Amino acid sequence: MNIVVVNDDGWGTAGIRLLAKEMTRLGQVTVICPDGPRSGKAVSITVDSPIYVRRIEDHDLNGADVYVTNGTPADCIKIAREYIFPDTQIDLVVSGINHGSNAAVNAMYSGTIGACFVAAEKGIPAIGWSIDSHAMDVDLHWLQPFLVEVTQHLYEEGIAPRTVFNINAPEGEIEGIRWTRQCVGHWANELVPLDRVPEGVLKGWKLGGCFVNDEPSATDTDIWAMEHQLLAITPLSLDWTDYGSL
Repeated sequence: MNIVVVNDDGWGTAGIRLLAKEMTRLGQVTVICPDGPRSGKAVSITVDSPIYVRRIEDHDLNGADVYVTNGTPADCIKIAREYIFPDTQIDLVVSGINHGSNAAVNAMYSGTIGACFVAAEKGIPAIGWSIDSHAMDVDLHWLQPFLVEVTQHLYEEGIAPRTVFNINAPEGEIEGIRWTRQCVGHWANELVPLDRVPEGVLKGWKLGGCFVNDEPSATDTDIWAMEHQLLAITPLSLDWTDYGSL
């Protein structure tokens, strides 16, 4: 089985290294990822500058092939399909492990899930993995036993066309697995003012803020599952049509 592993945190992070190593237990792994952080890129593509790719030879990823690019996670899937595997089937794309939750509305911004959507657009089954911690040194050993088991189960059960699985893990011990829906919520107080800005600039900010759960009593959401130390598996569709409004 040909497995492409991608992320949006960039090459060398603990998440993608663990994910790639674990996926070698299921098939031949090819890593293609950005050469640095691309968080929040969603399905953005590079349209105003050249995209380059280079191969990494010095690594310890159990025989995987490793490529990095100056492009986005979405670009990575396009490179994998047209350059690395032009005449060979890609059986599965696995994205992550993202350092930071992609539950609820976060999936909309996520480069991790964006790569999965591009894979789905090309007819390739895709699964995204994230953990609810932005720390680059987060303890991943609680999540490790689930990576192969859950990925293999979802793949063998069959991933419907134009559907991806968004998997979010709590930090720390995982006490079970739950099928979930996206929590309804929003980000608040996102613009954090800068103390100093360049001359001639009216105002400046950096992005921050906090996530607000708009349905804290709901027990079927990805946020609730993580809050109760459960692994949340949420199917997402490439089809954004609101059929109830037609």
